[in-house]
Amino acid sequence: MEQETDLRLVLASTSAYRQALLERLMIPFAVFSPEVDESAAAGESAAATAGRLSRLKAQAARQRFPLHLIIGSDQVAECEGTRLDKPLEHELAVRQLRLLSGHSAVFHTAVTLLDSASGRAQTEIVPTRVQFRALDDAQIERYLRKEPAYDCAGSAKSEGLGIALIEGIETTDPTALVGLPLMALSRMLRNAGVEVP
Repeated sequence: MEQETDLRLVLASTSAYRQALLERLMIPFAVFSPEVDESAAAGESAAATAGRLSRLKAQAARQRFPLHLIIGSDQVAECEGTRLDKPLEHELAVRQLRLLSGHSAVFHTAVTLLDSASGRAQTEIVPTRVQFRALDDAQIERYLRKEPAYDCAGSAKSEGLGIALIEGIETTDPTALVGLPLMALSRMLRNAGVEVP
């Protein structure tokens, strides 16, 4: 295992989903837990919130990693004008899935790559539209018993059993919905001089 000081790439996230996605690029990286207020600003769109928070997360790691490329990412979902945060508990997950039933939601996934030495930051926001099928309460309860997706905005894991709740997905990058748009990130890394692959 390489020492942390030898790692040029830093993921400013403790999300297991983002770590697993980043591992797909086969570049060693360190992990940093950013402490950022994730509240939306007044009048801010969901996409703007995701972009701002991805930049703040990357910036939070800059002092500790002054000669690194730092990745920040955030995802904000919305359906019928309502923002969908991580439910964290059963009743809120049920309410989210009732709202999503028969509707589409847009998941705005932002990624920022910050060169901590120069301060140069690249940010992209990748929208993903997800159409949910009509769900009754029994189906919602059965799903949450089998896969309690309380740590996912929208309360469904598309990479797991949650795919059975979905009728369609429209996106330019299928990894965006899981939480880290690898196509956009790969472009950014190449722009920063990193060979991918």
